Amino acid sequence: MTPGAPIVLGLLFAVGAAAAGDGLPGARALLLAWHEDPRRIDRARALLEAAATADPAPETLVELARVWFLTGDFRARGDGERVEAYMRGSEAARRAVAAAPDSDRAHLWLAINTGRLAELRGIVGAVGLLATLREASATVLRLNPSSVDGLIVAGGLAAELPPLLGGDRTRAEALFRRALAADPHQTGGRLELARLYLATRRWRDAGRELQRVVGEPAPTDLPRWTVSDMPRARAMLTDLYERGRLTGPPQAP
Repeated sequence: MTPGAPIVLGLLFAVGAAAAGDGLPGARALLLAWHEDPRRIDRARALLEAAATADPAPETLVELARVWFLTGDFRARGDGERVEAYMRGSEAARRAVAAAPDSDRAHLWLAINTGRLAELRGIVGAVGLLATLREASATVLRLNPSSVDGLIVAGGLAAELPPLLGGDRTRAEALFRRALAADPHQTGGRLELARLYLATRRWRDAGRELQRVVGEPAPTDLPRWTVSDMPRARAMLTDLYERGRLTGPPQAP
């Protein structure tokens, strides 16, 4: 099968999905437990593409931007397919922003998809994306200062950018902590906080946060925790112990 075939086939399947008439509710139902069968992402994307063609409502476009992000993270094979997925996610989010400029979730998914593109292109190749990323991230928090995902995106920017481009690890920690105070079960944000502690050689703090991710009893995003956050946290914890950064029994969450 040629590169990009899963995405192309998914778009062709949208014709059949339109007849099903499930649209946005059907896609959301599929995504509730996509970790049980990741192909549900493809089916949800097909439903949303068909729904957005028939009626490009902002809410549908926002969910489409989200599902293209999931495609890039969990269904794409290789960087080429990932770039295509995040670009399509960014485009869907832009359409949502144009239709509903006061939708913080539209700006959020524009920021998240643009951020993934920036990661793939590296610091030099991402320069042209930074203005979009900063503006979208700032707009999310202007529209909804308590947005947990918005705080995590802003924290990620502050943590990853060099100081000359606005990076500030102290601010990043504060943003991650605000997000986790609002939603302690948001394991993606906790994993980002742990990564920040690793970057600043705060091994015990990193170990504590990673242990909490691994032992999280009620993750906000169960599919992502199951497939990504928990395995990553476990691997990072193992690495800390193997390198002698942590000793003794695992810390209590």
